[in-house]
Amino acid sequence: MTQTSHDRLLIIDFGSQVTQLIARRLRELNVYCEIHPFQNVTDAFLDEFAPKAVIFSGGPASVIDDGSPRPPASVFDRGVPILGICYGQQVMMQMLGGKVERGHGTAEFGRAYVTPAEDRPDLLNGWFLDGQEQVWMSHGDHVSAIAPGFEVYGTSPNAPYAITADLSRNFFAVQFHPEVHHTPNGKTLYENFVKLAGFSGDWTMGAYREQAIQQIRDQVGDGKVICALSGGVDSSVAAVLIHEAIGDQLTCVFVDHGLMRLNEAEEVVTMFREHYNLPLIHADESELFLGQLDGQSDPETKRKIIGRLFIEVFEKHAKEIGGADFLAQGTLYPDVIESVSFSGGPSVTIKSHHNVGGLPEKMGMKLVEPLRELFKDEVRALGHELGLPASFIGRHPFPGPGLAIRCPGEITRPKLEILRKADAVYIDQIRKHGLYDEIWQAYVAILPVRTVGVMGDGRTYDYACALRAVTSVDGMTADYYPFTHEFLGETATRIINEVQGINRVTYDITSKPPGTIEWE
Repeated sequence: MTQTSHDRLLIIDFGSQVTQLIARRLRELNVYCEIHPFQNVTDAFLDEFAPKAVIFSGGPASVIDDGSPRPPASVFDRGVPILGICYGQQVMMQMLGGKVERGHGTAEFGRAYVTPAEDRPDLLNGWFLDGQEQVWMSHGDHVSAIAPGFEVYGTSPNAPYAITADLSRNFFAVQFHPEVHHTPNGKTLYENFVKLAGFSGDWTMGAYREQAIQQIRDQVGDGKVICALSGGVDSSVAAVLIHEAIGDQLTCVFVDHGLMRLNEAEEVVTMFREHYNLPLIHADESELFLGQLDGQSDPETKRKIIGRLFIEVFEKHAKEIGGADFLAQGTLYPDVIESVSFSGGPSVTIKSHHNVGGLPEKMGMKLVEPLRELFKDEVRALGHELGLPASFIGRHPFPGPGLAIRCPGEITRPKLEILRKADAVYIDQIRKHGLYDEIWQAYVAILPVRTVGVMGDGRTYDYACALRAVTSVDGMTADYYPFTHEFLGETATRIINEVQGINRVTYDITSKPPGTIEWE
């Protein structure tokens, strides 16, 4: 549990994939909050944490089932405002005397519209200005009877108790998810909730920086740290933050796995050695990685190989440094939620990440992950706070496994060279057209197929490549970027003319749910 002098809001996690989005909305309002899994929230915990308000997250379970997640009953006796979200609404109703039922045609998934009641509590200030409010539903069960003391303040076609409240106790419950992008006015609801709870809004990225530095110092003491530096925004912000905390106790290790973009390895080494003066080891391990990836085509197998080799390489360089006690990583919350539940709750694993989870005990090292609770946009804000240049902070995300997951199927050195050149042309086009900052991430994937084409008067049998560009705010969900046909035509022509080995270019326009922004 973090020690802080700020007023604290407790989010009890029941396993929703978007629980951390609640925290993100609160941080935008400069409110300090922590997420803790329901099984860890005991009476003693509540006494120690002393929350000024509590939010119950959503979750995948059914409150009807035996053993389903519950908060301690004493949370309702603390005299603090409580907001229940989706499953959080249902568990609140069930525990306070209401009733929850399954199905019966009242499940809702996706966009819905809530109609207000005649009376509206302060929680709904700024809502229903145009009659209805668009919200995002995701529930199979439904509340069929509200608990004593609650009144109905909003309904949807399949949720007659979409918004309920017991104003005498400041208990509020909504069936929808106000934290997600598809509830456009959701931030206003959270703003109203923290205002009525009495928060002053004194939690800032500057405060996060100070707390993170102190936590790093407390964790590390006089120990040595090696940092997994990839050259991307995440690991770079982590490295600069840790260096500010402990100085030369930090050594950065840049593992060149041979899967970087064109000229990127040289740029990383130059930037951190010459501009940031961070102790840096350039570990050129491309032969090791590419050798063990030879013949592998399954994406999960490739990820696990890369993850294992990263650990082995860090183990080797930790020994060279001598006495390194900690390994630092730029792990973010989207990495964590795709791999394991962020806070120990029952959310579902989507895919593995090479930089998430415990390292082998034989290394005798502990993880330092100062960005583990942050989204990408928050990391960028922290980077600005630390004085990193805006041009660097705005770089598109690059995956730890590198081009291995932009090369579906078997990886070969010739395919990687083709991919690097095509990707460089594509990014150059995006910059020339002034689109780079509008796009969250853009890249080329070389497809595991060859196609027959005609170039000039000759027959070609070369690779096809796919262009991807997505928009996102936090890396949890994404949608495709709507390039013009003129841009796509110009870019395809450049790639085919300038990159030997590609004779066909496609553009992927599928939107991406969490965990699938990258190709595989």
